[in-house]
Amino acid sequence: MINLVDELEKAYNGDTWHGSNALNLVLQADPQKVFTHPIPNAHSIAELVLHLSAWTEEVLDRIEGKAAKSPTRGDWPMPIEKSAQEWEVTVKDFTSANERLITLVNNFPTSQWSNIVKDKRTPELGTGVNNAQLINGLIQHHAYHSGQIALLLKF
Repeated sequence: MINLVDELEKAYNGDTWHGSNALNLVLQADPQKVFTHPIPNAHSIAELVLHLSAWTEEVLDRIEGKAAKSPTRGDWPMPIEKSAQEWEVTVKDFTSANERLITLVNNFPTSQWSNIVKDKRTPELGTGVNNAQLINGLIQHHAYHSGQIALLLKF
């Protein structure tokens, strides 16, 4: 699972083959523009970062053995204040969640990667996804939304 941990680190703050990593893109964003919607019916950069943070926090909970649920913040949390200060907190939450997860998976016992993620809805079956698949899914999630952020940065 060393490769999976490495891939998570790359998706967040490393050398990705597809372009800039998630953190690099977030840090490039202009706080005056992150709440705007330059593409009609698309999410803003701030909304995308809040969504990424929410799901990273949910993956943290699941990796720590908690049962799967919707993210505590909600699937698509919305910015409240739309200020430079709120953007600063949003970026801080994003970095904190990712750094906590990377620390956790760097120390994750090899024997637990194949464990099925718990689910309250189907306790006897779990989610049908093991811990390695869960982390791989988050890596894909980061790459997908990083592409959206990269596009929005052009406006």
